Amino acid sequence: MEPKRRNRRGRKLGLSFYQQSGEDLARALIGKILVHRVEGKELRGRIVETEAYLGPSDLASHSSKGRTKRTEIMFGRAGHAYVYFIYGMYEMFNIVAGKTGQAHAVLVRAAEPLDGWEADLSGPGKLATRFGILRSDNGVDLTADKLFILDRGDRPQIAVSPRIGIDYAGDWVQKPLRFFDPASNAVSRRPKPQNRKTASKPRR
Repeated sequence: MEPKRRNRRGRKLGLSFYQQSGEDLARALIGKILVHRVEGKELRGRIVETEAYLGPSDLASHSSKGRTKRTEIMFGRAGHAYVYFIYGMYEMFNIVAGKTGQAHAVLVRAAEPLDGWEADLSGPGKLATRFGILRSDNGVDLTADKLFILDRGDRPQIAVSPRIGIDYAGDWVQKPLRFFDPASNAVSRRPKPQNRKTASKPRR
């Protein structure tokens, strides 16, 4: 049972929270607190940017390649960490979402450090590195006490855009599945402003 003294810092989220669809979970995670207890420290950051990946039909998702040793965790129960290595440099921290077998997941792209912690968490590679999240954390249960998420009642405005770096994903490229807090300076990339002149209606 969770000690009551933790409640003042936020309520730990249980399994039902993660059983939302990947899209709904990605939106709901904005403003939540990511916590990692590692090497005698408790690192905390406010999540400000996420991306949803919606199963085998989503050509940007690893699960679109089928059920493999790498993606097996994605097809399992929600509320577990899916951590993979990319570009020979970075771990990427994802959260399994939805119903078992759907293979939905959410990539946590950016967060704001809390408690006086000075760290650049702007971008998924930086976030996982600074939080000390490793491939050995793949499959960790996020309802346990090592790596988990708290809700402290923060409900920020949420902006939506297409996901980043998925030019290979065909019809899925422009789907609005990236969610972020537009007021946060930790967001990794902001959408380009629209050209108002070209967007305006022609004069008659």
